[in-house]
Amino acid sequence: MSLVCPNCGNSKDFLVKTLQMHVVHLEDSRVEVSEESRPAVLEVLCDECETAMNFEEAEETLRKEVLLTLGAR
Repeated sequence: MSLVCPNCGNSKDFLVKTLQMHVVHLEDSRVEVSEESRPAVLEVLCDECETAMNFEEAEETLRKEVLLTLGAR
């Protein structure tokens, strides 16, 4: 289970950018979340040198573990 930056060799720390959508309901002076989606992974970067990583090429077990940890799809 590995993901290695091709630029600097980092295999420990990565920046995972996600997107999560929320529907908010405004009533009087209250704001409530009425619906929210699971986060989607937009981009994975090396945390050392910010090189873009191809997350789709990572091992399937690693991808699944990252998505599960983030609660993403």
